[in-house]
Amino acid sequence: MVQAVAVEDLCEGLFVVALENAKGRLRVNKPGRIHSIDLINRIKANGIQTVWVDFEQSDLSDYVPDHYQYNPKPPKTTSMDTERKRAESILVKSKDLLSKAIDNLYEGKNIDIAPIADLSESIVDSIRCNPDAIHCVAALRNKDSYLLEHSLNVAFLMVSFGRHLGLNQQVLKQLAIGGLLHDIGKTQVKLEVLNKPARLTPEEFEHMKLHQVLSEPLLDCIPGLSDMSRQVSLLHHEKLDGSGYPRGLYGDEISLVGRMSAIVDIYDALTATRCYKESMSPTAAFNILKSMTPHQLDSELLNEFIRNVGVYPVGSLVELSDERAGLVWESNDESFLQPIVKCFYSMKYGRYLDVEMVNLAERKQLVIERGLSPGKENIDPTPYR
Repeated sequence: MVQAVAVEDLCEGLFVVALENAKGRLRVNKPGRIHSIDLINRIKANGIQTVWVDFEQSDLSDYVPDHYQYNPKPPKTTSMDTERKRAESILVKSKDLLSKAIDNLYEGKNIDIAPIADLSESIVDSIRCNPDAIHCVAALRNKDSYLLEHSLNVAFLMVSFGRHLGLNQQVLKQLAIGGLLHDIGKTQVKLEVLNKPARLTPEEFEHMKLHQVLSEPLLDCIPGLSDMSRQVSLLHHEKLDGSGYPRGLYGDEISLVGRMSAIVDIYDALTATRCYKESMSPTAAFNILKSMTPHQLDSELLNEFIRNVGVYPVGSLVELSDERAGLVWESNDESFLQPIVKCFYSMKYGRYLDVEMVNLAERKQLVIERGLSPGKENIDPTPYR
């Protein structure tokens, strides 16, 4: 499956099969990988607007470094209000597309990668413009749609995390595709196990673990799926000490993409409401993730993930020092402890209040006291999302 890439998004390693200018698509005498920046500049100089790329034959390994370091967050280029509207549209389209893909798998049909690739490009662009928007609208979750919403959130978090690490736009797109498809093997698990409204027995958990093995043949039937997208799916349950599954990989046998997806998958599972458990606050989830380092999860990478999502992530519920509770509405790139909070509840009097947007950077006398779990506090933030 060949995908279109805008000329400004070209990078080394892409396997080019055709070019397109204002007059239409042009044939390439000898398809192959872009091997230098000079070639990219020549393509741009010749008026090419679009390049058609075969991602299955592309090599993007140079854009996934062996070592990572903190990168200052790129500035937001659109306002929260503007980007939120687009993010809401992306979320609706994402749920519809992924729901249809899951239904196709249940019916024994293959997945068409083209619309998923287009959707992934929209996700990457939205997060590039203002990552707060899509995380804010995605925070509203339905406990009965866990498989669908978990896949969407893993895709959003993988892109945001990759952007924080400075990964190339085309790599981010492959991470999004991988996140959307990372749990497709669960469509082959017994429904009574997948939808059980209680914790699984040891025997049921062993059956659930088969979803990783069952994912591989499904991924093999998707033409044009990159190796990087496959890694997001096939490595997200592997652990550094070899205790993971399905292959029991150890240490450096797990790629950076695999280490990223392991952290993201666990974090989203812990902070999601399930039919048998309430959601955990991000702070509590971070503590569990930290307890899994350095033996199971990458310590340095986890620290970068926490820096990226913030101690108090957008969409999470917090209590302020004046005993009001509210949703973290927008992050503050200058100080992650001073976001904008949408206050709507009094912890002191146990009642809902008139909404007030509180910018903690401007209200120095107020601070966040703690993160809250809506279920444990019996607070419903749904109308205020």
